[in-house]
Amino acid sequence: MYRIFATLVLVMAAAYPAVAQEYDVSELQTRAEYSDFDETTRYAEVMSYLRAAVLASDRLHLTEFGYTTEGRTLPLLVFGDVWDASAAEIARTGKTRVFVQANIHAGEVCGKEALLILIRELASGAYADWADSLVLMMAPIYNADGNERISLYNRPRQHGPVGGMGQRPNAQGFDLNRDHMKLDSPEARSLVWLMNEYDPHVLIDLHTTNGTVHGYHLTYSPPLNPNTDGRIVDLLRERWLPEVRTTVRENYGWEFYYYGNVPRAGSSREPGWYTFDHRPRFNNNYVGLRNRIAILSEAYAYASFEDRIMATLAFVKENVHFAHRNASSIRAILETVDLESVVGRDLAVRSEFARSGEPVEILLGEVDKTRNPYTGEVMYLRKEVLRPTSMYEYGTFSATETERAPRTYFVPPSLSTVIERLGAHGIWFEALSSPRELALERFRIDASQAAERPFQGRHERTLSGVYEPVVHTLEPGTLVVPVDQKLGRLVYYLLEPRSDDGLVAWALMDDVLEGAEHYPILREPADP
Repeated sequence: MYRIFATLVLVMAAAYPAVAQEYDVSELQTRAEYSDFDETTRYAEVMSYLRAAVLASDRLHLTEFGYTTEGRTLPLLVFGDVWDASAAEIARTGKTRVFVQANIHAGEVCGKEALLILIRELASGAYADWADSLVLMMAPIYNADGNERISLYNRPRQHGPVGGMGQRPNAQGFDLNRDHMKLDSPEARSLVWLMNEYDPHVLIDLHTTNGTVHGYHLTYSPPLNPNTDGRIVDLLRERWLPEVRTTVRENYGWEFYYYGNVPRAGSSREPGWYTFDHRPRFNNNYVGLRNRIAILSEAYAYASFEDRIMATLAFVKENVHFAHRNASSIRAILETVDLESVVGRDLAVRSEFARSGEPVEILLGEVDKTRNPYTGEVMYLRKEVLRPTSMYEYGTFSATETERAPRTYFVPPSLSTVIERLGAHGIWFEALSSPRELALERFRIDASQAAERPFQGRHERTLSGVYEPVVHTLEPGTLVVPVDQKLGRLVYYLLEPRSDDGLVAWALMDDVLEGAEHYPILREPADP
């Protein structure tokens, strides 16, 4: 009976604003809540819920930031002392901008539910002081198409929701957390448009992780690419994340720690606690190369669905609390980073795990085997057991191959795919109006290898070779792409031919590299 009532409230809120303004917004419930955490909220319910919340508070504003493959709008809810949800209005405030997204993998639904609960609390007047220093932006259902592909067999071993959850990829079959560099999906293009338009200072990405049986309710990660500015990494590792971890332990009794897994039996890796990947195809690493603060959240898949939601909600709140208390210093750090050029610096094109100087204590755990009552499939449920275990941590990366960041890249006007991707990423460039002869560097291709099997729809490519000096006449229309710009680190990673996650690596230049002796994009060295 209560489920019917809660759904009716949402429908009435969407259709009849006058009615919506009369009911107590605290009565709003997510599908997860009114199903006793057996189910997850669907797209139409999310949209109705957001509309109802907006009607209850003049600090909440609803807009959209793009579309899914199947044409669903991607909602963006804005909280703050603003007149509307436009980027211009938010920028006008001069306040620190925090963006939280959930559901990039639509089987990992706890972030979506946590954000909806937080939105209800904000609509009820909670955390009003955040608006003094922040504008908070939330996208609770990023992979909206995947969210609607509910199956009781998605995410095996994860403890609920037993009534099913969405799928990992989008409707194209792409993993959206591998698409930040190649931008093959409408969703990733929409997200990068938001980054360009709204330019949030802080981005928090909400996930769920399975894997190693450990003792943490949630694990997290800062940007991992070694080209990320050290001041961003130091802020997160030395102050921000340790403070959040301590506060959560004191206020909730939960243990949070840096994301990791131990090697599986038979692995060639040394024993240890290993993070995931440094490449900017992943959201947190991509954001770091844009000179912004990125935080990955990974709730533990073997905690109950309710506990995952509550742990994620606590993590989001404590991170926003930190951003609120330190809003001015966050902006100051990022403004300084934006103004400093990477031209002439040795930057990574390939990297490897770096081992901690000393062993650390990792909390391993135990699980019970339960069964989904509707499928009979095994699910794991964490036990209240903590097994402190000493091991080395492989939580950062160091460069194995580098290049000296050039002053400028020159892109021939015929490379339309490259030009389009640079524009989509928000990179600044201009075109030559007349021929120009310059002393440049050209990359000689000694070997080119494509992967036998496709990954995310593309056969990844690896080039090897060396740069050679050349005097070259650039034709009119050639794009001049300076590295001395805010997105200079991203420019470098996209355009360096040996980059392990650039446009070459994603096979976006295969049509011009077939049989080529030289890489067609030339560069001007830092010291000509």
